[in-house]
Amino acid sequence: MGRRAWLRGVLAAHCSLWVGSALAQGQPLAPVLVVGDSLSAEYGLPRGTGWVALMAERAAREKIPVQVVNASISGDTTAGGRARLAALLAQHRPRVVVVELGGNDALRGLPLASTRDNLQAMVRAAKVAGAQVLVAGMQVPPNYGRQYNEDFGALFAQVAKAERCALVPFLLKGVADRVDADAWFQADRIHPIAKAHPLILDNVWPVLRPLLPR
Repeated sequence: MGRRAWLRGVLAAHCSLWVGSALAQGQPLAPVLVVGDSLSAEYGLPRGTGWVALMAERAAREKIPVQVVNASISGDTTAGGRARLAALLAQHRPRVVVVELGGNDALRGLPLASTRDNLQAMVRAAKVAGAQVLVAGMQVPPNYGRQYNEDFGALFAQVAKAERCALVPFLLKGVADRVDADAWFQADRIHPIAKAHPLILDNVWPVLRPLLPR
């Protein structure tokens, strides 16, 4: 399959969510592009229950004229996101780009320097395209070792500080760090179940809202 055909298939498989009230009123829609992995792609969840879909619903309730484009792919890495970002920016011309990548880099043992470089390149490309950027931070389980955990968790803040963009320090705060965390994850202990996604949105929304139309 050629790259263009593959990209069209990916985009078709990941829905664009429209705010109906804005369409009815003829208001211009501000595209919000989410480039993430399985945590944003509703892996193992009923459609429409992931935090990205809930974000679009919340925007609709608050009458914020946005078009949420979920271009997340399960299993994607920062290198994969970096490779496909240019086409996404050209197609959607987003006002805001949410970058939720990095977890799979850690699972695959990829060098932290590469993860940091890819994230930084994505932020810069989005800014050059005229978008504001939100980086969603991630952490890894304790078994990775204290030093790796600290270095991995810190790289998201380093990128956000260097590029002066918005940051959610830990996307799964209140989910992965709770005492009963096992009850909030699927059997693989990696992917949160549906009831966790409103909490994930609660982590994202206060940081995202200032970037959206008022």
